Amino acid sequence: MEMPVPDARIMARKARIVERLLEVLPERSVIHDPMETRAYECDALTAYRCPPLCAVLPSSTSEVSDVLRICHEEGVPVVPRGSGTSLAGGALPTADCVILGVSRLTDVLETDYDNRFIRVQTGRTNLSVTGAVEADGFFYAPDPSSQLACAIAGNIAMNSGGAHCLKYGVTTNNLMGVTMVQMDGTVVEIGGAHLEAPRLDLLGVICGSEGQLGVVTEATLRILAKPEGARPVLIGYESSEVAGACVSDIIKAGVLPVAIEFMDRPCIEACEAFAKAGYPMCEALLIIEVEGSPAEIDEQLGVIKQIARRHNPVELREAKDAEEAGRIWLGRKSAFGAMGQINDYICLDGTIPVSSLPLVLRRIGEMSKEYGLGVANVFHAGDGNMHPLILFDANKPGDLELCEAFGADILRLCVEVGGCLTGEHGVGIEKRDLMTVQFAPADLEAQMAVKDVFDPAWLLNPAKVFPLSASAGRRAA
Repeated sequence: MEMPVPDARIMARKARIVERLLEVLPERSVIHDPMETRAYECDALTAYRCPPLCAVLPSSTSEVSDVLRICHEEGVPVVPRGSGTSLAGGALPTADCVILGVSRLTDVLETDYDNRFIRVQTGRTNLSVTGAVEADGFFYAPDPSSQLACAIAGNIAMNSGGAHCLKYGVTTNNLMGVTMVQMDGTVVEIGGAHLEAPRLDLLGVICGSEGQLGVVTEATLRILAKPEGARPVLIGYESSEVAGACVSDIIKAGVLPVAIEFMDRPCIEACEAFAKAGYPMCEALLIIEVEGSPAEIDEQLGVIKQIARRHNPVELREAKDAEEAGRIWLGRKSAFGAMGQINDYICLDGTIPVSSLPLVLRRIGEMSKEYGLGVANVFHAGDGNMHPLILFDANKPGDLELCEAFGADILRLCVEVGGCLTGEHGVGIEKRDLMTVQFAPADLEAQMAVKDVFDPAWLLNPAKVFPLSASAGRRAA
């Protein structure tokens, strides 16, 4: 994405916006030097870049409210940003926007073990939420691979999941309430420290709305008591299709592991080189973890191993102790970083019925040959949330466009078999023009009508989620 040369009109507008923002924020919280704003020109989808007009880092809900009020009065678009780990371009700026980062909103505001919730500011990282309660025997369940860095704000925006979502659900299943600032600066409280909020399920609308409706500054999250124990097992196969069939059979048997993770050979090799986890070199690897008392773990793993053996695994190994279990998960959690050390890639996020895993994996392999681009598969197999990593050369002309076309075909396949375009990464800019594959014009109109209510001027996170052809007239109106 080319960086436009600013003209005098744009520079004057920028100066006015910065001047007004400095009236409500300290100087250190307003970033407007062009060299410094480059740090905000992209998120983890680094193929696309565009420096913003400026960036702000407020330290409280009231400061967020002041910033949004000013931008609303000036007609300036705002792109909310958590930690910038979005893989779908969810925090990509436009040249005329203000980036609103929540990275300084990191406080724990309340902890209630009797009622099992924690209230935090949303710039706090996912893993640090568990860190705040684990000494007292509790944890926060959603665990995306980027949990060391990703912010709760981004988790809520994209409805993030993670390896353990099969048993514990994704963010929406663990979110109890939010404090949200609307585009005009109005602060609203939705949900709270109770099981179900009355009246309309606005919390369900906000979770997964990708920053289109407001900026969430505080969140009340469900925390859970740590299980008595947990144990993973490695199962290796000489075929991705066979591994997919094994997963399908485990789910059909009624067993509920806490996680079922899948990796194919390219990913296995990269993760093993990176993390030295002791992975077998095979075509497909499953990591299946169960938890509970020792007796419960033994019973569940007994059923899983019995099913796995029907599919003739090349290796079947239980973790002997906590150290070995930690290495197994370190390898899986390192997958995206490990692949990034050896190749450029785009990570997709289609979701499919578990029964369709063998078919979809076979078709991805066939499409890989058709496009001449490699694919590494790593995903949450238990709930069918796939993460194909399409490998390409960012320095080779035309390779990015070929990669995008390949990715679009994979996502179309996901919808074709009864799945959807995204499970936890969101739509962002990556999938916005594929929304018509999954949704009819009337469906998109209904979704855009919801945004009309919360953000009538369409200033929040512009050019995301909805096809530009469908939403172009909204902001102008």
